[in-house]
Amino acid sequence: MSTLRETLDDLATALRERPDDLLLEIGAGGELLVARLRVFVACLLLLLPLLNYGLGGQANESLAGLTGAVGVLLLSVTWLRLALRARRLAWLPMFSSCFDVTLVTGVLALLGLSGLPVATLNSTVVWSCYLLAIFATAMRHDLRVTLAAGALAMVQSALLWLVVVATADGPLVSADYGTVSTSTQLQRLVLVAVATLVTAVIVFRAQRLAQWSATDGLTGLHNRTFLNSQVPARVEAARREGQTLCLALVDLDNFRHINAELGHLAGDRALRHAVAVIRRELGREEPMIRVGGEEFVLLLPLPVGAAWERMEVLRRKLEAAPYIPEPESEPRRLTLSAGVACCPQDANDLSGLMKRADERLRAAKAGGRNRVVARDGD
Repeated sequence: MSTLRETLDDLATALRERPDDLLLEIGAGGELLVARLRVFVACLLLLLPLLNYGLGGQANESLAGLTGAVGVLLLSVTWLRLALRARRLAWLPMFSSCFDVTLVTGVLALLGLSGLPVATLNSTVVWSCYLLAIFATAMRHDLRVTLAAGALAMVQSALLWLVVVATADGPLVSADYGTVSTSTQLQRLVLVAVATLVTAVIVFRAQRLAQWSATDGLTGLHNRTFLNSQVPARVEAARREGQTLCLALVDLDNFRHINAELGHLAGDRALRHAVAVIRRELGREEPMIRVGGEEFVLLLPLPVGAAWERMEVLRRKLEAAPYIPEPESEPRRLTLSAGVACCPQDANDLSGLMKRADERLRAAKAGGRNRVVARDGD
């Protein structure tokens, strides 16, 4: 089990890493969920000032709350429309999280402008929304978003405190909200920091679980879980936007002979060697997925001709980089065969693309192996 120090060290390392495609997809789904939840909460917030006024609350306080609630609702609908867009907006999770925090600050400021400066600092109900905004960042699956929201909440809360104290005409005391004290304000800042840290650790653990569930332990590649959960959406997006997406089904030729002659440990090292050679040539938008013992899927956002050329480069690179089982031992030549299928020419879904790619992979093997087939009859 990890110690707290190890967890924090891993968290710091994760901050320096760019989120991979899986986490970005999960984060996009979380952003959409938050957007829908934000609209629902905004509708509920409309009830609070009405209830406050109906139960004898001050009119100016209720008006400030109603103004803020209406603004929340209108902006929440805007965020929802952005989150529903087919093309993912990379800046949206960070921007909308900072918006949530700033919105809480805005409502607190409105209370002060309505003649209730004590409420700006001591309104527990509104202030607690800082914590809700921070907790909601967990659904974005991005540590940067969580830490940015927490830091912004601390800065804005501290600035409100300084401004209210600096502009107060007398003691900050209210029959409804009590007395503003330095101790209480410092405690609230500490609570925001603790909430941010706890949420960040939760996000980190959720990220690791998501990555482990969709990652092959031997090679570090995505596995079938990633293929079945993430690739269909990419194929659908390519079809919807009129773009070409090619899927290559790759098999290492006669790999079972290495396992039989050298043993499974050497076979594992040979497999990692082959994966390393291929991955060095791939870009971020070209994920490689392990779907079987020595069988892989590559996604190539290219036309069929360019995809064939890309696979030919990978084939030649692997052939030119033999595997050396032990120092001074005879190098073992590794080659691959591949079948390529493209959306929308060959199929419009993952199942259809896999079927056509498998047919062409079989043709490549039947034709002598160590070749790439991208069209029928090649």
